[in-house]
Amino acid sequence: MQRYSAIGVMSGSSLDGLDLAWCEFEVDKGRWSYRIREARTIPYAAPMRDRLLHVMNGSALDLARLHRDLGDVIGEECGELLNGEHVDVIASHGHTIFHAPNEGLTTQIGCGARIATVTGMTTVCDFRTMDVALGGQGAPLVPLGERLLFREHKTFVNIGGICNIALHKEDGLVGYDVCIGNQALNFLAEEGGLRFDEDGKLARSGKVDAGLLAQLNALSFHHRPPPRSLGREWFEAEFRPLIMNNRISPADRMCTVVQHIADQLGTAWKANIGPVLITGGGAHNSYLIERLHACSKAMLEIPDTVTVEYKEALIFALLGVRLLRNEATALATVTGAKKDSVGGAVYLP
Repeated sequence: MQRYSAIGVMSGSSLDGLDLAWCEFEVDKGRWSYRIREARTIPYAAPMRDRLLHVMNGSALDLARLHRDLGDVIGEECGELLNGEHVDVIASHGHTIFHAPNEGLTTQIGCGARIATVTGMTTVCDFRTMDVALGGQGAPLVPLGERLLFREHKTFVNIGGICNIALHKEDGLVGYDVCIGNQALNFLAEEGGLRFDEDGKLARSGKVDAGLLAQLNALSFHHRPPPRSLGREWFEAEFRPLIMNNRISPADRMCTVVQHIADQLGTAWKANIGPVLITGGGAHNSYLIERLHACSKAMLEIPDTVTVEYKEALIFALLGVRLLRNEATALATVTGAKKDSVGGAVYLP
């Protein structure tokens, strides 16, 4: 039996903040087990959140400076979490700025060299680019960790800034981005002066606009077979213009987007196996969960709060450990790459 300690760091497209999970792993004859020792979410300070939101439309120098500064922030927060203790690796997904695998590129910022220097710990980042170089989508990477750590489940949905699904079938594993998630819901909430739509209250007060729902469901991305993945560029170019229709009330637009998410996820898990394990911030939106129940006969399971909020950070901690072991971190059957790969850049302190 071998034991490892690691911190997984995740910054999602919904811009809620940094998720940090300090994890301990054991592997015995290929079977992995884990414990989350401590986890926390650090909301972004308003200036940092604003920079992350707008840098994709800024200069190359702006991007380079933000890459540096976010690395320092991640390093400082990991140091605070560790409080003088040591881990084998810090594994940081970083924050996605550009994701265009059809062009052979994906960009996650948060400088690994800065993280390693600030913490004095071995750091792994840049998990997606090797898979993209091999012709894959570079995402989702989480299904590999689901298979290793959550063996009792076969169907997984994460409702974060983007909604993704993994179906672990007897004849293989399918995982892909299904539709937009909290990127759109938070955008509409902020339009009304809210940070997010707590418990789906605003959406619940509205009604579905049939015309807008038809437009959202008709977007070409939703009719592409997997593998497929989304980036913020798609939200800005394709989705956001549709939900900015001021002729429809904010509550009705929010309600319609919730129904769109429920429609898309309900279709995606028609072939589900057993209960659907739902994680991510959207699992706390009771109105969205109600609509998911209404759109599907599948049994929906929402685990404990730590698993809901930190499953992705946990799995990136695992991927960091697997890179140190020279074991696959991306599955070609999920991403569409030429082969499985060991992806990530390692920075030694």
